[in-house]
Amino acid sequence: MSVLQISHFSKDYNGKKAVEDLSLEIQAGEIYGFIGHNGAGKTTTIKAVAGILPFTQGEILVDGVSVRQDPIACKRKIAYIPDNPDLYEFLSGVKYLNFIADIFRVPKDQREERIHRYAEVFGMTEDLGSSIGAYSHGMKQKLSLIAALIHEPKLMLLDEPFVGLDPKAAHDLKQIMRRLCDEGGAIFFSTHVLEVAEKLCDKVAIIKSGRLAASGSMDQVRGDESLEQVFLELVDDERA
Repeated sequence: MSVLQISHFSKDYNGKKAVEDLSLEIQAGEIYGFIGHNGAGKTTTIKAVAGILPFTQGEILVDGVSVRQDPIACKRKIAYIPDNPDLYEFLSGVKYLNFIADIFRVPKDQREERIHRYAEVFGMTEDLGSSIGAYSHGMKQKLSLIAALIHEPKLMLLDEPFVGLDPKAAHDLKQIMRRLCDEGGAIFFSTHVLEVAEKLCDKVAIIKSGRLAASGSMDQVRGDESLEQVFLELVDDERA
């Protein structure tokens, strides 16, 4: 079952193509890594899938529903975490989580159980009563992860999710990502940490200058080389 289908997606800014004719498909149960250098088109693609960035060329389906035709239905199935979470800093952590739970209409008993469970996992239980404005970057990232998980999304979109996380939180996030996929969900995340992608991903796509350079299972993409070697070869080809 396809959870995310991107078909011939293109996006331009002032006549310059940021992403051109990109097609990808992510099945239920898959952790899919999206790799490319800065400016390659990773964030543009993820924001379009999340329904944040409008587009006119191509089609994006989330669990069979068009992002362009029914963005609200798609957003109910999605959790999106940008690389730099923008939170309501005047709220306490727990008030923010309840606000997100209200948006997704998560019942009281379910939200309380999930807030408790994930706050324990990420070591945030004692900090939820504090103002978000007093949080460190890492704490804000952990809070955004808890908020993203509160409605048990079908598809998680993560932009550089491991940057700023301490080693334990990064390990816990990897376990949560795998559990979500084992339960029928899917993960689409960008990263420049190739070792993480190599160990964690079921499939991977490499994008350069807005175009898909390689995609498939990890074994298909890297062949007899490491993912780092394949990526560097593609980047070198582009610069040659």
